[in-house]
Amino acid sequence: MSIEQIIVLALVQGITEFLPISSSGHLILIPQLMHWPDQGQLTDVMTHFGTLLAVLIYFWRDVWHLILGTLALFKGKVTDDGRLAIYIVLATIPAIAFGFVLKKFGYADLERNVAIVAWNTILYGILMLIADMVGPQERTMSNMTLGSALIIGTAQALALIPGTSRSGVTMTAARFLGFTRPDSARFSFLLGIPATAGAIVFTIGDALEGGGTITKDQILCAALTFVAGILAIAFLMNLIRRISFLPFVLYRMVLGGFLLVMLYS
Repeated sequence: MSIEQIIVLALVQGITEFLPISSSGHLILIPQLMHWPDQGQLTDVMTHFGTLLAVLIYFWRDVWHLILGTLALFKGKVTDDGRLAIYIVLATIPAIAFGFVLKKFGYADLERNVAIVAWNTILYGILMLIADMVGPQERTMSNMTLGSALIIGTAQALALIPGTSRSGVTMTAARFLGFTRPDSARFSFLLGIPATAGAIVFTIGDALEGGGTITKDQILCAALTFVAGILAIAFLMNLIRRISFLPFVLYRMVLGGFLLVMLYS
């Protein structure tokens, strides 16, 4: 890859992974707009590694508390942090199961399907708007229950279908359940840690077994994605304390419409 492609892909993934606007849609759009060769799934996974590190660093206090809560569980003590850790683990199971089904039946590379990305970008944007407008929005992570976590986790499984946006669909589910915007985003990012880590390990493992190698370009892409991701998280967490999800919904409509025009024109 050229240095220009590396920088653009890193910036796009780092920003769009955390904003609820579908990173997969952008990763498809960029090569086609710039007339670059498709960067491939392994490069996409390395950019996800960068965004995973961004979450771990930005939410290090939450991650540390979850680790301490997990250690307390092994000692037979159930704390609030330990209970939340259990909820996150259990809520990750639907995504793992759905990912296994997609891989088993040969649908693991759906993100290259522009039509699916385009329609899902629009559909889940509409659902996000509805969730952000209706019902009480007063619950915080301290009010998280196993049932709510499993519902959000099931929504996360849908994000394996491209164009959905993992952060977008999990925040939408949390908003439907009455959680505030900041806590919807916070739980969404923490919930994504085990699922993203698992996907990275399995995808890289499969690539290496198939004779693939991780290149310097891909490592650089991951590093730049990490920087962009940190900035994107900080921007989103600050923004949603003050405004609704409407700007993201409108952007999704424009992106989905552009992809459809590009596809069918």
